[in-house]
Amino acid sequence: MHELPIIDRILKIALKHAQANKITKIVTIKIRIGKLSDLEEEWIQRYFRYLSRGSLAEGAKVRIEWMPIRMRCNNCQESYEVDRKNMMDRVCPACGGKDGNLLSGKEYYVKEMEVQ
Repeated sequence: MHELPIIDRILKIALKHAQANKITKIVTIKIRIGKLSDLEEEWIQRYFRYLSRGSLAEGAKVRIEWMPIRMRCNNCQESYEVDRKNMMDRVCPACGGKDGNLLSGKEYYVKEMEVQ
């Protein structure tokens, strides 16, 4: 259920930009979501359909681009991708270090919109 406030915020951002640019219809909203975010596509789509009723975005498609989880090794400073299921056992492919900082994977944002 945590998708609801996130989709509400994304929709408000899209509507704000559409209204500021005198757009009459939003056709597609493309969003980027980090694979570590634990947002579920099914609920994103459901909540978007519900929240967008009666707005410029009613009937618009939500296209999701899943962004990889990226870490930076604290030993050698190399950045690398990590699979979500291997987060606890991650190892730097460059030096074998196990200590790193998250660079990306939890973010979500509007990438672009297709409008009429």
